[in-house]
Amino acid sequence: MSTITPRPLLGEGTLLGTTPRMLVGGDWRDAEDTRPVVNPATGTVFAEVPAADASHVDAAVSAAVRAQRDWARRPATARAAVLAEIIRRVEENAEELAQLVVAEQGKTITEARGEIQGVRAFFDFAMSQKYRTEGEVVTPSSAERQLIIREEPLGVVVAIIPWNFPAAIFARKVAPALMTGNAIIVKPSDVTPLSSLALARICQDAGVPDGLLSVLTGRGSVVGTALIDHPDTSMITVTGSTRAGVEILERAAKKVIPVSLELGGKAPFIVFGDADLPRAVQDAFEARFMNCGQVCTCNERTYVHRSVFDEFVARLVEKVRGLRVGDPLDEDSQMGPKVSAEEWAKVDDMVAAAVAAGAKVEIGGGRPSGSEGNPGFWYAPTVLTGVTNEMDIVQQEVFGPVLPIVPFDDEDEVFDFANSTPYGLTAYVYTTDIRTALRATDALAFGEVYINRVGPEEVSGFHTGWKMSGLGGDDGHHGFERYTQRKTVYVDYSRDA
Repeated sequence: MSTITPRPLLGEGTLLGTTPRMLVGGDWRDAEDTRPVVNPATGTVFAEVPAADASHVDAAVSAAVRAQRDWARRPATARAAVLAEIIRRVEENAEELAQLVVAEQGKTITEARGEIQGVRAFFDFAMSQKYRTEGEVVTPSSAERQLIIREEPLGVVVAIIPWNFPAAIFARKVAPALMTGNAIIVKPSDVTPLSSLALARICQDAGVPDGLLSVLTGRGSVVGTALIDHPDTSMITVTGSTRAGVEILERAAKKVIPVSLELGGKAPFIVFGDADLPRAVQDAFEARFMNCGQVCTCNERTYVHRSVFDEFVARLVEKVRGLRVGDPLDEDSQMGPKVSAEEWAKVDDMVAAAVAAGAKVEIGGGRPSGSEGNPGFWYAPTVLTGVTNEMDIVQQEVFGPVLPIVPFDDEDEVFDFANSTPYGLTAYVYTTDIRTALRATDALAFGEVYINRVGPEEVSGFHTGWKMSGLGGDDGHHGFERYTQRKTVYVDYSRDA
């Protein structure tokens, strides 16, 4: 591994200035306490952000309530004009945003630039909805009456976002919330708060009215809980772990408000005997090791037909052997570190447990060669064989660069394997037989199925999970409508009325 030399990201002329502050109702504020931000590649603290408390939550929500009333009165075309300016400023600051993502999250600069393109795409799709049909006129029961079903904003949306795509998921939630006439308060992950703060600065400079968008940094147990419980919160949208989603759903149920949850995944990657093997190997490789395996749609477990199992494993191991792990700011690096020491330990414990249960490490395991003495959170890309479908490494989300490969003999067996976990977000199927592909689509209990291709998911689709992977969803017109509510209006204009 090459020497890692972080670049300065704070100072005059940067989006965050010399000291990051949080955006509370239009004002950039400090707090009594702060939280450290650690560079995963070096294990060192490079920034401090404010730790918000209940008073900041009250101020942000009060400002949001006031700002939302005026924003909702603006025509959709006027709201879209503000989003267009956000897009322009994102493009103008794309490289700084990408380097912020690298510094706080650890993904490679190439992946981070792709994430910033995702930010642009989410705002672009939301902006495109300025001419969409809103509501319906329904046939009434008699003459001289009208029955109108209107679409209206919800009010104050709270977005709780994770650390794996800190910029893209900010945009995924903020863009539709603003375009539909809502105010939104973002609670970023404790681990990756800087991307949200930088994007909030861009939104403010682009003309988002004061109070309409706030970003509160700090502990989720303090800030997130206060936002969920606040009486003026109208909706909760969450991307995160299943554990966190269940806790949030329980709290929100007491208020009977809409909740959209995009939670964990355990995506099966199914390779049938007739698959285009080089293509399947390449896609399995990319879908497992992108972002160091820290993607809810990642290839978490690969099932390969026994007739091609040995060849598949040999080809995949050879690709992993050539994977370049190194400084995420190096243009040639293909994989960076895990995001935190806690996440590193979780992955290492799962691999150790799998080996103790009989799994064989084909390549990888532990820290990669060349990382000795580096305090960063580096984990070697790892391939496991000799695993069974019942092992925890196959059943529980790893969220790291570890791929268990399991052989199967027939369709029924592999469909049972694939559906055996409590997750139901993403599944992948590789076959050249359309009949097999469609039978798989019918049988797999997942919110999205990819046939002979991998992601990322597209902004015009609908990213939704089944079972413990979620409730609701993001993207496309189905995701956009999650930020609205319906009001039915009955009109009688008869002369005798």
